[in-house]
Amino acid sequence: MKRRKHRLSSTLSAPALLAASRQGAGALAGLRRDMQALGDVVSAIGKDGAELVEALAARQADRPQVSPKMAAGARDSQSLLRGLDPKLLHRLARSWPLIRHPLQAPPEGDWRNWLLMGGRGSGKTRAGAEWVHALASAGEKSGLRIALVAETLGDAREVMVDGLSGIARIARHKRPEVEISRRRLVWPNGAVAQIFSAEDPESLRGPQFHYAWCDEIAKWKYADEAFDMLQFSLRLGEDPRQVITTTPRPVPILKRLLSDPGTRLSRLSTLGNAGNLAPGFIEALQARYGGTRLGRQEVDGELIEDREDALWRRDRLEELTVKLTEPLSRIVIGVDPPAGAGAQSVCGIVVAGLDRLGRAVVLADCSVTGESPAGWAAAVLRAFRRFEADRVVAEVNQGGEMVGALLKSVEANLPVRMVRATRGKFLRAEPVAALYEQGRVLHAGRFTDLEDQMCDFGPDGLSNGRSPDRLDALVWALTALLLDGVGEPRIRTL
Repeated sequence: MKRRKHRLSSTLSAPALLAASRQGAGALAGLRRDMQALGDVVSAIGKDGAELVEALAARQADRPQVSPKMAAGARDSQSLLRGLDPKLLHRLARSWPLIRHPLQAPPEGDWRNWLLMGGRGSGKTRAGAEWVHALASAGEKSGLRIALVAETLGDAREVMVDGLSGIARIARHKRPEVEISRRRLVWPNGAVAQIFSAEDPESLRGPQFHYAWCDEIAKWKYADEAFDMLQFSLRLGEDPRQVITTTPRPVPILKRLLSDPGTRLSRLSTLGNAGNLAPGFIEALQARYGGTRLGRQEVDGELIEDREDALWRRDRLEELTVKLTEPLSRIVIGVDPPAGAGAQSVCGIVVAGLDRLGRAVVLADCSVTGESPAGWAAAVLRAFRRFEADRVVAEVNQGGEMVGALLKSVEANLPVRMVRATRGKFLRAEPVAALYEQGRVLHAGRFTDLEDQMCDFGPDGLSNGRSPDRLDALVWALTALLLDGVGEPRIRTL
């Protein structure tokens, strides 16, 4: 019989293994793509298993063929698995070294920073969680100390720990205990991972670690300060390292990491992880964002530079970012109500105030997505109370008198100024952009989603064609603080 050459699938998925097992002994209940150490698998199934593992892992080295012995008579990758004991298939389906994409494997050689830059759903969080768990769970006893740093403590818990690809989900064996009150994970062997928020860089002063995982660093409000404090803490062991998982944005901290000779970059694409995403998700993404700047960033994982014709430059915003040290004399809430309802509708809510020198300081982007009219009105009230604001300035072009009535319904005494735009968005934004050039506007931290709109807003609007909701709210707030009475932009009070 002539032996046929066989090429393995580029991704060995758990569903494929499950389908193979059904050929032999029926469905395996509860099959999930959890991590199981490759050594444990080989040990459990012996020499034949080791040969199978070697064949299945051939793709990790980009070898197009398996050995003739393993390929003989094979028609597809599942034929290699039929006839194996279902329990062995079950274990194989949980082996992260087998099912991961080659780009999700830690780089070889010397490095300090492993930068996993990818679109949404590309598998970067899973790779980070597996890396941490593999380090922490190794050995019978361990004094390993690991830092887990996210934009907020809530993000760390919801994504890095308890998320679908978080540590607690993928750690089927040697699962760590989550100590919520102490904000840490403790493995059975004694290894500890401590949770931190990048909003509080000072919390990283004092502790020391062997390794660290930084998630969505491009969104950190105090990115440089928090990252610098972490570097001083990475001082245990002979080879301190960190993995950084993030969606790409042209922010200084990412450019700094990319230029670091100690950085190894793995660029992941959502399309490359299609087999692990909901049916139709990829098609919907391509239909909506294919060929757009946002699609190249959020789906393909590309680092897209700012538009040349945008009104704002990211490096200038970086220069104008400060830490607030004194109270403000007047605070307003700018509101851009959504044009409609739906999961993607955004109500722009931006808070700004005046300092003692008469400069405007942007305090917060409290915008909400997918809220009902009552929901976004309540969000405006929360921002008003949180910052003890003096007034709400709300655009009524989309909702007319209903906007004012809606805001009054959540708080009858809410001071609301309703404004109607009579010029286009670009013309309204130009004088506000000029204020930034003059140094008359500061940002009290990083507001990633807002700044993304600012640096992507040109004469034809945003490159994705959407409404600049957050930017509109910013324009109304700063206009009320600095431009009222000088004729720009043209608005009228109702």
